[in-house]
Amino acid sequence: MSKPVFAYLLLSEHPYGREMLRQILSEGFVPSIIISEDSDIGDEEREKFLKRIEGNPIAPTIENQLKSLESNGINVPHINVPIHNTEHVMHHIEGMELDLIVFGGTRIIRGPILDHPKDGVINSHPGLLPDCRGSASPAWSVYHDIPIGSTTHFCDNGIDTGDILLRREVGVRRGMTYEDLCYETLVLAGVLMKEALMAWDADEWASMKMKQGESDWPTFRNAPPEILEVVDQKLKNQTYAHYID
Repeated sequence: MSKPVFAYLLLSEHPYGREMLRQILSEGFVPSIIISEDSDIGDEEREKFLKRIEGNPIAPTIENQLKSLESNGINVPHINVPIHNTEHVMHHIEGMELDLIVFGGTRIIRGPILDHPKDGVINSHPGLLPDCRGSASPAWSVYHDIPIGSTTHFCDNGIDTGDILLRREVGVRRGMTYEDLCYETLVLAGVLMKEALMAWDADEWASMKMKQGESDWPTFRNAPPEILEVVDQKLKNQTYAHYID
């Protein structure tokens, strides 16, 4: 099969989206358009995530990755919008016959955007679904002793509730910090997205697609300081329940 025609959406220069773009480009999956949300909330989310992975390497900026493509004669339109919603996104993509939309770290997106591409909208979430939906998944996973990992899934109008394509645990070793876990799930999310696109190329999605089922846990919100204190202490004392060593 030919490579999918897809749009790539992310918060402006978010490290999550930068890593994912690096991963998918490494296998020749080039977006037909990149749409970045340039907003105050996007800036806050980017800075928050940079803090979460502090001390770990960050992928090149979107602009630098696009310059590398340009040096090889590949030009990808890069659009900035104030928010990823129907009003600001659809007129950029409605004339495009997209197979997919790939989310590379966005806010919650609902509405006609999800129905536009032929084969759906996919996202990689830095937590194991359905057990750890919502925000700050590595923190809540340590806090509640849930295994840590990432999941690539289809997007619907819920929060991290769409059908699963790929799901994989991170091997958590003693001595790893919260920042390390956030970084490992970030990288794994990009790897799983790359593998999901490779599976699309091989026409394997029908056999991979799985319903999520129910979760014993709520949809988590951002972890407050008192939760992060417990997380840091559990990792320091090595009392998290799912070490592999």
